[in-house]
Amino acid sequence: MTTPANALPKKDWSQQARRALSATELVTQLVNLQGWSLNGDGANVAIEKTFRFGNYFETIAFVNAVAFIAHTEDHHPDLSVHYDRCVVRFNTHDVGGISSTDLECAARVDALLSRE
Repeated sequence: MTTPANALPKKDWSQQARRALSATELVTQLVNLQGWSLNGDGANVAIEKTFRFGNYFETIAFVNAVAFIAHTEDHHPDLSVHYDRCVVRFNTHDVGGISSTDLECAARVDALLSRE
């Protein structure tokens, strides 16, 4: 069961002490995010997921919704935009890895396409 993006509790990331998750923490938490995978290595490691759509308009609508989440959370993913898909990639540059911020933002992006 997924939760709508606006129903997830908002955190003020500027008030959080962020750190890179350990490999064990990351693998344990990543199983809760369906379809997200690890990509890259070292400081360039990220979680990544490809979202597929029926046409360019739907893809861009999704991109705009992700941009709103990124702005609201002040945490910005790398996006690779194509006609019928968008690849979303999160990492936390200032900790040189993946933080809990990345996982929470990924959950918000997933909630955009919640069918409930």
